[in-house]
Amino acid sequence: MIVRSIALFALGLYGFVATLQPDANFGRILAAYGGVFVAGSLAWGMIADGYRPDRYDVIGALICLAGVGVIMYAPRG
Repeated sequence: MIVRSIALFALGLYGFVATLQPDANFGRILAAYGGVFVAGSLAWGMIADGYRPDRYDVIGALICLAGVGVIMYAPRG
């Protein structure tokens, strides 16, 4: 229980610190990082733990990466 409390606090602190970033595009950067993190986590699980993702894992990761592409490369004025 104490580990979960620490983890929850750390996650909350991480989210709070993100709001203090001066760059107006930081939210976009963080969202793109999240998409790459999802796909990277699946890849790491395959390499390190022998995890075999099912088709829904792969589809979800591809959707996340497609979202990263939209976030990073959408034309903006």
